Amino acid sequence: MTTRPTRFGGRNDVVLAVVLDCADLARSATFWSGALGYVAEPPSPGRYRRLLPANGDGVELLLQRVPEAKRDKNRMHLDLRVPDLEAELARLLSLGARCLTERPVEEDGWAWHVLADPDGNEFCVLRPPAASTGA
Repeated sequence: MTTRPTRFGGRNDVVLAVVLDCADLARSATFWSGALGYVAEPPSPGRYRRLLPANGDGVELLLQRVPEAKRDKNRMHLDLRVPDLEAELARLLSLGARCLTERPVEEDGWAWHVLADPDGNEFCVLRPPAASTGA
């Protein structure tokens, strides 16, 4: 895996990383690597674990081990936009996600489920409208 800075398509002098709190770095690295198709850097003795797309191009996900448990709703979350909502939902559940919605939420042609990772961090898996190229 490359260690060059990842770019998000914005400013050339800014590297974007998304930081996610977790209790167990190994468990979270396994879940999010599987969910996103990312590769985790080898474990280190610190409280961080870096995940990157396999080719190194994309936004870094930095896992940060924290002592406190998640308590309230996230103020920011990840959206995973996919063409096959039900197949992706089943895949994420098999990785250890929990589904927080009984049936898909539908709005303006979008359909999604709200899920939680093993630490309870909410994220969504969405199917864009048929005419959208957002997937």
